[in-house]
Amino acid sequence: MNKNSTDIIRQLDEQAAKKEADFLDHIASRLQRSRVTKAPDHPFRGAPAFWNSYELDGEKRVELFMANWKNLGGAVERFPTKDALRLYIAEFARTMQAKYMVRFEHPLLEEIGLEPHLPGVEITVWNKDTDENLMAKAAGADIGIAVVDYGIAHTGTVVAVSGEKQGRSVSLLPTVFIAIVRSHDIKTRMGEVMTDLEKRFGHKLPAGIHFITGPSRSSDIENDLTIGVHGPGIVHALILD
Repeated sequence: MNKNSTDIIRQLDEQAAKKEADFLDHIASRLQRSRVTKAPDHPFRGAPAFWNSYELDGEKRVELFMANWKNLGGAVERFPTKDALRLYIAEFARTMQAKYMVRFEHPLLEEIGLEPHLPGVEITVWNKDTDENLMAKAAGADIGIAVVDYGIAHTGTVVAVSGEKQGRSVSLLPTVFIAIVRSHDIKTRMGEVMTDLEKRFGHKLPAGIHFITGPSRSSDIENDLTIGVHGPGIVHALILD
């Protein structure tokens, strides 16, 4: 870069800084107060000590998670056994006349054994080694099923870690998303989940860690809310004890 180019860039930078200062000065004058030019002090960092030590017992965590998930517009059910869970999924699939389904390749889903109980439903199991176009299968699926890694009671959130057998598209592209969360994986606070993720992965995080809090929501500048534009508009959280 020659000297003339450097001078031009410097002049443009100075002009932009002056315009910014004039703009902020104008706002301050309209508000009838002096402009703040120094960043305020931040003596505290992170969550307060009382919150870091706050934890609900197991049953209260489940109850709070269920209440918050439902308040966000999701459906939530709790099951004592894998058989009861499988029956619910099969009945739901028949009710919505589902034809295509995509699911994680997860040991728990293998134990539940959905396939024999869903005749007429084409079920794609997510595994990167398959020859199928998994992205297209997920986009065309009526239902996506994932065993999630965590639930968060205070926010009504499920957390799904992506991987070779746990494609992120399973929770993003189908019409309906079903999250299976084991009751012992429900934490009180988000901080607990972040700490556990750091223990599991360190600095080598997976490609995707997805925090899903109710159905997909989109809102424009006028605050008109639309459900299901950038993800499933129907979400179920199924808790297995």
